[in-house]
Amino acid sequence: MAVLVTLDLKVKPENAEDLKNWLRGELHHTRGFDGCIGITIHSDQDDPNHLLIVEHWDSRQQHGKCVSWRTDRGDLEKLMGWLDGESTGYRYHDNIGV
Repeated sequence: MAVLVTLDLKVKPENAEDLKNWLRGELHHTRGFDGCIGITIHSDQDDPNHLLIVEHWDSRQQHGKCVSWRTDRGDLEKLMGWLDGESTGYRYHDNIGV
């Protein structure tokens, strides 16, 4: 069953453009990763430095493999340096069919 993955981030204002540029250059790797159905990035209308990453994956395990790959590359460490505080961490959601 497909899984919806969310990640809630607060970006330091001085790093917002660096993060957006990095995402533009890097997300094709995630989108092409085995099991990735799609990924979109959304900004809060009242706070554009508050981002919500929404991902659809074939399985939680496949998402975990991508996260491990990103961690090994140092991407998550780089991302954390651009953030203003901690993220919510990944959250995994199932469609309840309503």
